[in-house]
Amino acid sequence: MPFTITPSENGKYIVLKVTGDMTREGANRQAIAAHALGADLGIRCYMTDVTESRNVESALTNYMQSHSDVRETGIDRGACVAVLAAPDDRTHDFYVTLARTAGMNLTLFHDRDEAIAHLEAAADRLPPLPERDS
Repeated sequence: MPFTITPSENGKYIVLKVTGDMTREGANRQAIAAHALGADLGIRCYMTDVTESRNVESALTNYMQSHSDVRETGIDRGACVAVLAAPDDRTHDFYVTLARTAGMNLTLFHDRDEAIAHLEAAADRLPPLPERDS
């Protein structure tokens, strides 16, 4: 499942664009890479654009990813994440619900402008990342 990671034009959030089927392994690899860039740039907000990707994993696999994988990856659990899905796509709904119950700040959107407004507001209120050991 191909993906790209870039900072937004205003530098307030990272854009992770995914195409193809969303799998547990790919999602973990993408999250680690996106959060590494965010940490390097001091950014704590992320748009995961899955408008061209469908979640093909089972309910159990989604549960394992949201409750155990995330703890093991070292991603910023205090980050604000907007998941942008296609208007007719409900395949990401269950994962977002699971991730929220696991304490992550994920919100599902089907409108890009709403997702951007959410991220920009969050970027203005989130505290900076703690200093990392060199």
